[in-house]
Amino acid sequence: MQKLTNKEEEIMHILWKLKKAFVKEIQAEITEDQPHYNTLSTIVRNLEEKGFVAHNAFGNTHQYYPVVTLEAYSKKYMNTAIDNYFDSSYKNMVSFFAKEEKISADELREILAMIEQPTVN
Repeated sequence: MQKLTNKEEEIMHILWKLKKAFVKEIQAEITEDQPHYNTLSTIVRNLEEKGFVAHNAFGNTHQYYPVVTLEAYSKKYMNTAIDNYFDSSYKNMVSFFAKEEKISADELREILAMIEQPTVN
């Protein structure tokens, strides 16, 4: 799975939210720096070539839908970020966010409670 550009990720988030959309519907969801229709269409086709989206054809128009789930993409790139920036250590990652005051003690306790809960299969 390839890493996406920021604009490709933005478009994927729109498709994950909408489930399926025509290029004009994707364009309507972009609030800042809205690309021209043709540019957006090219980006979506590139996402299709990369295997992230597929389409259903309606005459000359295509309705795109995600093939890669948000969960699968997040898992892949969170693991990569943890490997690259935190020496493959979740402890280092959590400690970084705690030091930056991006996570509270209450949130850490909630995470600990989730970890300590037995999983039910």
